[in-house]
Amino acid sequence: MKELTGREAVIQHLRDVGLRVTGPRLEVLTVLAAGGHLDVEAITTTARERLGTLTSQAVYEMLRHFQETGLVSKFDRPGLPAVFEISGPAHQHALCTGCGRVENVVATAPEPPRGALPGWRTEDAEVVFKGLCPDCRADGSAG
Repeated sequence: MKELTGREAVIQHLRDVGLRVTGPRLEVLTVLAAGGHLDVEAITTTARERLGTLTSQAVYEMLRHFQETGLVSKFDRPGLPAVFEISGPAHQHALCTGCGRVENVVATAPEPPRGALPGWRTEDAEVVFKGLCPDCRADGSAG
């Protein structure tokens, strides 16, 4: 997927996947295109500041449509709300076990060892690097 930069690129991506361009959809994608891994609450709060009114339920619905069309990816964090990001090149994730921060890691997931999955045709693999982010390490309060 091409990089989402600027309002026109966001509009074009919505059209490319067959979604109607609306103010709320445009705003939610613009918030996500600014970067990072955001949960629904953060997306809703930021978009609401610009739109004036937007419900979390509406954001959940938009994110579902964006996932179905490949615009957005979801990353589940055990015990914490899932976070979303604009879909892009294949990558892995690092998850801070202290604060839940998520960062992208450019790394290729390993292939399963020969013979480990007889009869399987694997399509994807995910590696999650877990540890303490620099902020939590500097704070010293987490582990």
